[in-house]
Amino acid sequence: MTIEINKLHKQFGKNQVLKGVDLSIDKGNIYAILGPNGSGKTTLIKSILGMVIPNKGQISVLGEPIKKGWKYRKKIDYLPQIANFPPNIKVKELIGMIKDLRNSPSEEAELIDLFGLEPFLNKKLATLSGGTKQKVNIVLTFMFDSPLIILDEPTTGLDPKALIHLKELIQKEKANGKTILITSHIMQFVEEVADEIVYLLEGEIYFKGCIGKLMEQTEQTNFEHAIAAITTASHA
Repeated sequence: MTIEINKLHKQFGKNQVLKGVDLSIDKGNIYAILGPNGSGKTTLIKSILGMVIPNKGQISVLGEPIKKGWKYRKKIDYLPQIANFPPNIKVKELIGMIKDLRNSPSEEAELIDLFGLEPFLNKKLATLSGGTKQKVNIVLTFMFDSPLIILDEPTTGLDPKALIHLKELIQKEKANGKTILITSHIMQFVEEVADEIVYLLEGEIYFKGCIGKLMEQTEQTNFEHAIAAITTASHA
């Protein structure tokens, strides 16, 4: 088991964001964490990363409870939804800085080539388009060899060619036995890459299973319609 979550609660002020979440994430699969805005997806991911401290409940990552620990984070590669990098730093300087911080073996040359970033290595981040910044973000995430990868809206700003490369990269990492968590609003992307869907609603897991099971349960023949149906049914 890569991640084990038991009775997880998180409250911000009077707002109950997670309400006793129980979740098991198996090794070597791709999980899509879905749900409408405000459903608790980001809070759940940030709790796994130790960026949010739950009010109650336990989280274990790779067999170890994360409470009061931090070293487990070295085994996670994380792509944030919005990466706020220093604007005046050059791309190659940023890559070097992240390598120094992580102090782990890295394989960035192939990724730089894959996403066509060679011409941008000497450019400052402030001069890059959103899509190019996202490609840099992807390189920073995948250049290390960690057993767990968390991707928060990884397709943002990507052109079709880069999107194909991202999907191939995700499948390659899965083939290497890695566990991958993804959040995305792009249902076609989710359908193409995810083994399992975890659907969060108002801080609780409303559905967990494969896409086929979801379509059967909602009596839909289309994945997007199945997601719409589960959202509608949950509010009924």
